Amino acid sequence: MEKYTGKSVLKGIAVGKIYCYKKKNYTLEKTEVSDKKAEAGRFEEALEAAKEQLTALYEEALETVGEERAMIFEIHRMMLEDEDYLDTVRTAIGEGTNAEYAVNSAKEKYADLFASMDDEYMQARAADIRDISDRLINILAGVGEDTIHTDSPVIVLAEDLTPSETIRMDKSKILAFVTIRGSSNSHTAILARSMNLPSLVNTQMELNDGLNGKIAVVDGFNGEFLIEPQEELLEEMIRRKNKWETDTRELQLLKGKENITSDGRVISLYANIGSVKDVDAALEADAGGIGLFRSEFLYLGRNDYPTEEEQFRSYKAVLEKMNGRKVIIRTLDIGADKKVDYFQLEPEENPALGYRAIRICLDRPEIFITQLRAIYRASFYGTAAIMFPMIVSVDEIRRIKEIVNQVKTDLADEGCPIGDVELGIMVETPAAAVISDELAEEVEFFSIGTNDLTQYTLAVDRQNQKLESTCNTHHPAVLRLIEMTVRNGHEKGIWVGICGELAADTELTGMFLDMGVDELSVSPSSLLRVRKAVRDI
Repeated sequence: MEKYTGKSVLKGIAVGKIYCYKKKNYTLEKTEVSDKKAEAGRFEEALEAAKEQLTALYEEALETVGEERAMIFEIHRMMLEDEDYLDTVRTAIGEGTNAEYAVNSAKEKYADLFASMDDEYMQARAADIRDISDRLINILAGVGEDTIHTDSPVIVLAEDLTPSETIRMDKSKILAFVTIRGSSNSHTAILARSMNLPSLVNTQMELNDGLNGKIAVVDGFNGEFLIEPQEELLEEMIRRKNKWETDTRELQLLKGKENITSDGRVISLYANIGSVKDVDAALEADAGGIGLFRSEFLYLGRNDYPTEEEQFRSYKAVLEKMNGRKVIIRTLDIGADKKVDYFQLEPEENPALGYRAIRICLDRPEIFITQLRAIYRASFYGTAAIMFPMIVSVDEIRRIKEIVNQVKTDLADEGCPIGDVELGIMVETPAAAVISDELAEEVEFFSIGTNDLTQYTLAVDRQNQKLESTCNTHHPAVLRLIEMTVRNGHEKGIWVGICGELAADTELTGMFLDMGVDELSVSPSSLLRVRKAVRDI
């Protein structure tokens, strides 16, 4: 038996034969072109053809994985309109480089840029740059798109997969994905989750044609890929697979049930979302509200700041769709690592500890005020709350409240109706946890961001794979800071939730209930599993 480890995209177990998927070979060469105008025209034709393909993929994805996931291809289409990317290609062609090589150079430039960022979400965008660039290169070179060819369902093993390759595959013929490279935040991983396929990325192995047809197991619970396991182990994995499938079906029966322990303790279960499109998934999962609405999506993938009106429409849409259920909007949490050009942020050696989130908002109040005005205007159409990220002092909160009060006064003077909006903070720095007794006197709720809290408490870069064993999310220091925050919050009469990844860790659900945590906010796909954990206590 051979055993390899990878990063799990979705918990679950798949058993079946391996299908080694390899892209068509194409030798890319740099050549000098004599007719630059003709070459530029060839590129523009390929660009239009790529946009047409992506429109077709969007329509196909609508039918198979729904609107939320189909938006991946709309985003790719928008990326093909990015002026910086296009200027890089067109400049190279204007200097006499063939279009294929010019596109490839732009691909390497921008993919490397995204891959070098500290933020895992932004790192995953490198795969999107490669996908749109490879699409252009294939069109220019006359190379058709690949897919799998099999009569029975298989485990697809690949070096990496692009979203377009993933969506083109016959879903009835796929048991799981295993990729050598890739990120759990990539759009391919997101598609795998939406297809409910237990899959692994960043698997520590080499792609080998000799693996074709061999029996294998994808263990999404332990992040393991087992090739030709012994009969006894194979039977055990099949038993676990059958139990997992039964449990998954039973989870659906929990929709509409209370989040209550057997002895009567009630907790709120909310969903984390990243855009308006995610609301449908939250409602489908029967979320009691939105515990974390990441507003960064409004600022990314564009060439200028979103207007107040654009932001207002997005917040209003979410509040209306949630129909009275609470929606907690996190204000802009962006930093130098995200390289949003129009922010004109200077490069930083350690952006995680640098100029980001509330620090930018307080330093550039015009950006902050625009967002706050949009949120308060939208608050009239539902139940809104606002939380502020990366807080480290009481002074920051008081400065925030001064700006908030001015925004409310201005809107009242303009005759604009607003709702009753709760104000809270993210507790994601050790400083905020330690002085949470003081901070609690200034706000109406805490939401503990365990991802950053763990990183800062343990002095561990959670994106650094070499430190994975050191990044212990169950570390006593982290849990003590959470408990301290809950205790201090309750003593001052405010409610306390958790919106980081630990909220979905069912090994800790009982401990969080013992601490008195009032709310857990998790990804929509994890909500029913956490509800079951609560009801089993």
